[in-house]
Amino acid sequence: QVQLVESGGGLVQAGDSLRLSCAASGRTFNNYAMGWFRQAPGKEREFVAAINWSGHTTYYADSVKGRFTISRENAKNTVYLQMNSLKPEDTAVYRCAAVANTNFGRTYYYPEIYDYWGQGTQVTVSS
Repeated sequence: QVQLVESGGGLVQAGDSLRLSCAASGRTFNNYAMGWFRQAPGKEREFVAAINWSGHTTYYADSVKGRFTISRENAKNTVYLQMNSLKPEDTAVYRCAAVANTNFGRTYYYPEIYDYWGQGTQVTVSS
């Protein structure tokens, strides 16, 4: 089992920045690739970003590319999502997720491949 706990959400204004953190425990962190997903009220869960075990490979949704940065510190068992130039449409509950390295590949944006999920942190961006 891997336990994931997100933090760092909040209420900000458009154009502001936030950094989300996701702390992992329970298994060897670098055995897992990590992803961030979000879900706004009335909408489906949406892929945001993903990162492989070493941090050398990252993927982003088109809607956040150039504004968000995913990173990880394996020594701290933590993955981050730096969010800059936030927009009202970024408002959602953000959840991190972990998938075993062997299952991480071209389907990185499918939530179904992820084995473990955090509870989420709310991000609200006002206009």
